[in-house]
Amino acid sequence: MTFPTPPVAKSDLAWLHRQLTIDAEVAGLLDVAYRIVDSAVGPLLLAATEAGLVRVAYVADGQDDVLEDLAARISPRILEAPGRLDVVATQLDEYFEGRRASFDLPLDLRLATGFRRDVITHLPDIAYGHTASYAEVAAAAGSPRAVRAVGTACAKNPLPVVVPCHRVVRSDGGIGQYAGGVEAKRILLSLETAA
Repeated sequence: MTFPTPPVAKSDLAWLHRQLTIDAEVAGLLDVAYRIVDSAVGPLLLAATEAGLVRVAYVADGQDDVLEDLAARISPRILEAPGRLDVVATQLDEYFEGRRASFDLPLDLRLATGFRRDVITHLPDIAYGHTASYAEVAAAAGSPRAVRAVGTACAKNPLPVVVPCHRVVRSDGGIGQYAGGVEAKRILLSLETAA
């Protein structure tokens, strides 16, 4: 004979999740913490290791896919633990409200390697409210002929918005592609030029 399981109150589940997060953090078992925040360009998944922010992803790209990739490339010890990302969420809010022109966050760039990492490290040099062409970024990264590789690096940027790949445009003035979609890129560029 089986007995029905009594329902668990949402408040009890929330308490259990908070306790699990605390216990995992204390025991050193929380390798990747994540949370989802709302933004002007849609929901964003934020993920951080102890070293810093490691991933910003558009939820439209598939939250489960992003988490699976993080589990494969960093660690399967991933937990929704919003507290580790409070500062990131606050700075993103300030950015989307037009009160922040740059981010002051520790970054974990392990998901970007080789030339892609070189490109990523040059993107914050593009000033808020300005753009640079793919060719200009290629030259700044030390490979002036690697224009297409810059496009790929921007498309694979693990930290969009925070590391401003949206500021990279085509040499002819066209907006170009963007991981979050062309409309998200337009929103980000408009937000920055309006401030």
